[in-house]
Amino acid sequence: MIGAGWVTQYHLPGWRARPDARVVAICDPDIAAAQARAEAFGIPAVYESADAMLAGEALDCLDVCSPRESHPADVRRGLANGLAVLCQKPLAPTLPAAVRLVAEIGDARVMVHENWRFRPYYRRLHGWLGEGAVGSVRAVRLEFHSSGMLPDETGARPALVRQPFFRRLERLLVMEVLIHHIDTLRFLLGELDLESAWLSRSNDEIVGEDVAILRLRRRIDGAPVDIWGNLAVHGAPPAPVDRLWIHGEAATAQLDGTDLRLIGPKERTERFDPATSYQAAYSDAIAHFLDCLREGSPFETNPVDNLETLRIVEAAYATSGFQATRQS
Repeated sequence: MIGAGWVTQYHLPGWRARPDARVVAICDPDIAAAQARAEAFGIPAVYESADAMLAGEALDCLDVCSPRESHPADVRRGLANGLAVLCQKPLAPTLPAAVRLVAEIGDARVMVHENWRFRPYYRRLHGWLGEGAVGSVRAVRLEFHSSGMLPDETGARPALVRQPFFRRLERLLVMEVLIHHIDTLRFLLGELDLESAWLSRSNDEIVGEDVAILRLRRRIDGAPVDIWGNLAVHGAPPAPVDRLWIHGEAATAQLDGTDLRLIGPKERTERFDPATSYQAAYSDAIAHFLDCLREGSPFETNPVDNLETLRIVEAAYATSGFQATRQS
């Protein structure tokens, strides 16, 4: 594993859940962070650099959990050592960099860890859509709202307490968070094209955007698909949840947090545990990676597929004209 940061607290339980795989080494420039993860999860070897780890270990695959700027180099490192690679999203920090990487690696065994679509309620919803439960899709709206960027009673912004690196991201809400929703909507609805984008920044403690409204259209039939993301909404909880409506000619599918409903002549309701579902997204993505390696089957979120998500992300920044404001 390359990286011992925030996200690895969810990757590592996913690996531990598989009896046919074992994390044998972890590296991070912050050696104390790597040692802490190793102690918590029984990882025998700790390194300060990826090169040292790759030189010192006999590995089968590599889990890239480093910052997004390092992803292309870390993917290349793994492939150069003959390893299959699971890479946290995005494949690269920009679309051009991702296009270059995909052209270079060809059909190498690389999977992008785009885990949101692996949440159990989205898998169930995918099944409902596949069986025609909503009929022809007429319109879609997804909301991702939070008050995390608003000061709490202590003056702190909960979103920045939970993920301090948000402060320095020049591409924040769309590239770091809504990229998941774009990918998930592609998984549910098929290919999408961006029609318009509006991005904004709510406070001076961040440099990137924390408000976004994206209007997309479903390529197959032109149905409108709206994404509303805002991390500074008064009255919303500090921890955001997904709210999704898929209106069809036969029924409406509605997701409210982790409660999934089909509203229409044949109603259904299913409730999913939030904490279990959150971890399952990571664990099931890792399970998919391992299963595909063993079976020789294609990854659902392969690099070519990830380019389609990145094209929408890149178009959102270009269309909106948003410019990050650097802190002095």
